[in-house]
Amino acid sequence: MRKLQMEELNRLTVEEFQEVEKKNFCLILDDVRSLNNVGSAFRTADAFLVEKIYLCGITGTPPHREIEKTALGSTESVAWEHRSSITDLIAELKGNGYTVLAIEQVENSMKLPDFRPEASQKYAFIFGNEVFGVNDTAIAAADGCLEIPQFGTKHSLNISVTVGIICWDYVSKLIAIH
Repeated sequence: MRKLQMEELNRLTVEEFQEVEKKNFCLILDDVRSLNNVGSAFRTADAFLVEKIYLCGITGTPPHREIEKTALGSTESVAWEHRSSITDLIAELKGNGYTVLAIEQVENSMKLPDFRPEASQKYAFIFGNEVFGVNDTAIAAADGCLEIPQFGTKHSLNISVTVGIICWDYVSKLIAIH
């Protein structure tokens, strides 16, 4: 077994990425403080062909050196937009046919292994502040909440890890449907 060389990975150019059909989901980062977490979300979004990232509230926006440190150029490939109001964004996305799901630990949340996306449905996943999580107003406006089961002594994951888990889970379930 040998490690593949960069030229063997068949990476898309930024232009090819922008033209290729995306998966039918977007990410919403609301009040995310860490610019490194924002950059990591961009890099993950690039890897999984996310339609768009919405950066809400105090979430930092490109161009910024701290975002680029972890984004590694993916701020140029992944579409993004800043919105001041997450509730207005949620209403707009729902009006455009998206199912909006907050990633949060709440009563009656759906455990991620039980989530069965529909191939024809568009989804938007909300990720909240590193300390306070998804705010209550956004939770109330969302169509539901997904929770990543955890079994240790800690009760949260870093947002960048959570984004990776949600994106991989969603895309792998879409692949299984087809």
